[in-house]
Amino acid sequence: MSYQFDFSFLAERWPDFVAGAWLTIQLTVLSIGLGFLVGTVCALVRVYGGAAPRRLVGFYVEMIRNTPLLVQIFIVYFGLSSIGLKLSAETAAVIALAVNMGAYTTEIMRAGIQSIQRTQLEAADCLGLTRLQAIVHVVLLPAMERVYPALSSQFVLLMLASSITSQISAEELTAVANNVQSDTYRSFEVYIVVAVVYLGLSVLYRFGFWAIGLVLFARKRRLGTAL
Repeated sequence: MSYQFDFSFLAERWPDFVAGAWLTIQLTVLSIGLGFLVGTVCALVRVYGGAAPRRLVGFYVEMIRNTPLLVQIFIVYFGLSSIGLKLSAETAAVIALAVNMGAYTTEIMRAGIQSIQRTQLEAADCLGLTRLQAIVHVVLLPAMERVYPALSSQFVLLMLASSITSQISAEELTAVANNVQSDTYRSFEVYIVVAVVYLGLSVLYRFGFWAIGLVLFARKRRLGTAL
């Protein structure tokens, strides 16, 4: 059996792939930012909150981590529209991805926060730091520094998982690939191209997070340790 590869469709369809990759970046950057904010707040609640808020956050984390992302996207997109709240595919994708990211970030950040000794908070009180200053400088930054590699990996995984949003017609990279292959009937070539683009995006994201880590964690940069 012989197969003749033909990538000639790229001459006309490359702008579609660029647009799809750009939308993928937009969706995931927004989702990562929102998800990190949600996850950090929830992690603080799980460590320092009262019994009822801790249970509520625990329920959220377990519910999200034990259900498929695709089902969560369908609930946001189709479920909310059935009760009158109609969202665009892109908006629904960002919300679902952010909620999903928030649950995983909660557990990652919780591990980092719990690694900070309570005596450090007591020392911050003795130095006259406000509670907010102590949380930000004594707890959050050192905690994030310790779990940053895990966070970065989870962010990259979210970018790859964003391909699922093609199921609600968000015109990201995988949706573009589906459209191109249905027009050209060159499925093998189309998905090879998409795989290469996702690989490039993964490298770009990892480099970006590495650079962000150098800025945020000056101590590691001075010591020359890996992020």
